[in-house]
Amino acid sequence: QVQLVESGGGLVQPGGSLRLSCAASRSIFSSYHMAWYRQAPGKQRELVAVIASSGSTNYANGVKGRFTISRDNAKNTVDLQMNSLKPEDTAVYYCKAAPILTTLPAYWGQGTQVTVSS
Repeated sequence: QVQLVESGGGLVQPGGSLRLSCAASRSIFSSYHMAWYRQAPGKQRELVAVIASSGSTNYANGVKGRFTISRDNAKNTVDLQMNSLKPEDTAVYYCKAAPILTTLPAYWGQGTQVTVSS
């Protein structure tokens, strides 16, 4: 079993920055890709950014150049640095551990609210 705990959400003005962090309860990065998703009210959950077990990264088109996903293997954390935030970035942000092998379970965090508003 793996617990994922997100932190760092809050209220920020447009153009501001936030840094989200996802802490895993144990070392899993060799077996899991890590991702950030978000879900705005009335919308489906969508992928924001992913960092593969290899360390390669990928981003949704709407956040490229503004968001950066990174990983600290020693601390078992995955961060999402969000810059130049827009009101449309407002959502609950979730951390997900996606297994490389389909025989392993996926894990989700509980989510952290990000609100971008003046």
